[in-house]
Parts: sequence; C-alpha cells; structure tokens
Amino acid sequence: MRTLAVVAAVLLLGGCTSATEAQPRAGEQCGETIRTDALPEWARAGFSWDGSGTKHVYSAEGDILAILFGHPLSSPSAPDRSNKILWVARDQYEHGDLRIDAELAGTTTRAEAKVAGGPGPSIIDLPRPGCWHVTLTWPGHTDSMDLTYGAPSP
Repeated sequence: MRTLAVVAAVLLLGGCTSATEAQPRAGEQCGETIRTDALPEWARAGFSWDGSGTKHVYSAEGDILAILFGHPLSSPSAPDRSNKILWVARDQYEHGDLRIDAELAGTTTRAEAKVAGGPGPSIIDLPRPGCWHVTLTWPGHTDSMDLTYGAPSP
C-alpha cells in the first residue's frame, strides 16, 4: 500500500470578501448533497462494513468520492475537529498528486491545495465559510463537486 502524504498548505489566491458575499446569493444553492447510505464497493477499502452512516459527497461525474470525516466542515477549522476528507477515486490512476482548485460561490475568492500522491486522506482548510466549488485533478482525471464550509460553532 502506498503512503499518502497530506499537504496542509492552502494558498489564498483571491481577494477578501465580506461575510455576506461568502454565503450563496439569493437563487444560488450549494450543489453539495451529503449522503449517508452505503459507500460504493469501490470506496470501501479500510472499512469493516459497507460504510452506511458515513457522510460522503459524490463528484459531478462520480469519479471521486469525498468521505467527510471532519463533518461539518468549517472555516476556520473547529478547535476540536479538523476538516478531514478522505478522497477515494473510482478508477486506478498513475501515481501523481490530487490538485484541488476551489472557488467560493458568488465571489472571486480562490484557494488551492494538494494531496501528495493522489486521492487519499487530507485536511482541507479553506479561507472563508460558504459554498465552495472545487475542481479536482489527478493523473488522467478531472472532476468537480461543491462543498459547504460553515462557521465553527461557538
């Protein structure tokens, strides 16, 4: 089994936005659908059951799954919980990094992160609460999904 390194560096590429801009605007919705049904068979490695009850989000094309061990995701991260996401790719791929390019809905705020070695465990901290559209690129594949980051609970 290959070792996956987690790169925790997240670079803020865009400008600052106000708190009202960080939330989806009227008429906009975050396309994220958090599921808790059984994980697909291709995403069950390391699970001793079918994964039912585990929060997860499918990508637009269904080529990658985000298993949200840090749910609810928050920005900044909660003091008692990290934004841990396990990325699981449906198909085999050549060795290479998973690149995450994120854009906050309704703004010009962007961020990027990298999971060294490709899909696997990560801590993904994004700079603002809101609906983030993420484009995921790994060797031979590109897919996307929306992820919601809330403000941490007081």
